[in-house]
Amino acid sequence: MNIIIIEDEVKTAKALGQLILSIRPDIQILSYIQSVDGAVNYLMENDQPDLIFMDIQLADGLCFEIFKNVEVVSPVIFCTAFDDYAIEAFKSNGIDYVLKPFSRESIAQAIKKTSELKNFFQRNKKNLPDFDYLLTRTGEQNGKSSFLIFKNNKYLTIQTESIAYFFIKNETPTIFTFDKGEYQITQSLDEVHKLLSPNQFFRINRQYLVNFSAIKEVEHYFSRKLLVKLVVATEEKLLIGKEKATAFLSWLENR
Repeated sequence: MNIIIIEDEVKTAKALGQLILSIRPDIQILSYIQSVDGAVNYLMENDQPDLIFMDIQLADGLCFEIFKNVEVVSPVIFCTAFDDYAIEAFKSNGIDYVLKPFSRESIAQAIKKTSELKNFFQRNKKNLPDFDYLLTRTGEQNGKSSFLIFKNNKYLTIQTESIAYFFIKNETPTIFTFDKGEYQITQSLDEVHKLLSPNQFFRINRQYLVNFSAIKEVEHYFSRKLLVKLVVATEEKLLIGKEKATAFLSWLENR
C-alpha cells in the first residue's frame, strides 16, 4: 500500500510515519507534505496513492481547500486535534477521523478499516453498480437546479443555468444572471458552492463563483495569474492566483 502524509508539523508527521510503519511494514510512504499548495501540486503531478493521512489545519489553510483545487480519488484518514470538522471531513473522501494525540491502536484501527473496505468492494465487485459510470452520467444533474429568491415582496425562482456568476457585493452574496439581473441570497458562497455541479461552476477566488457558460476568454496576467473575462460585465477584474491557475485550466479542459 502506498500512502502520503499531509501534516504541517514535521515532528508529528515523522512520528505518524514511524507509527504506521511499525503497524504495517509493507506500507510505503511516498511523501510528507506540509501545505495545501504542496498537496495540490503533488496530487496533480503524481499518481494518487492508495491512502492519504491528512491533518485539517495546514501551514497555509484548511485542508479542504485541497479538494476544491484538485480531484482527490484516494480515501483519506483525517488526523487532527479538532473535532469540529468531522462532517466536512466525511464529505471529502474521509473514511476515518482520528483525534490527536493519536495512539497505535487508533491508527491501526483506521488502517484496518481501509483494508476491510477495499476487500469488501473487491469481493463484491460483480454485484455492485459501476459507480464511475453512474457519476459520469449524472454529474451534470447533481447540482442544484434553481434558487428561490425574495425580492420586492415577491418570491422568484431563478434557474441555475441562467446564472452567470455568484459574487459578494457590499458583503452580501448575490446572484448575477445572464440577462443582468441581480438578486441577493441568504446562503454564503461556501454553501452555494457545495450545492452546485462542480462541472459547471468554479470558485475562482473568494469573491466570485463562475458559470462555465459565462466564460468568454482567459488571459495570462502578471505574477503567473490568470485574467478571466466573462460574456457579461463584472464590477472588477476577475483574477485567479497562481496557486489555483493550474486547477482552473484543468477544469476548463476536463469538465
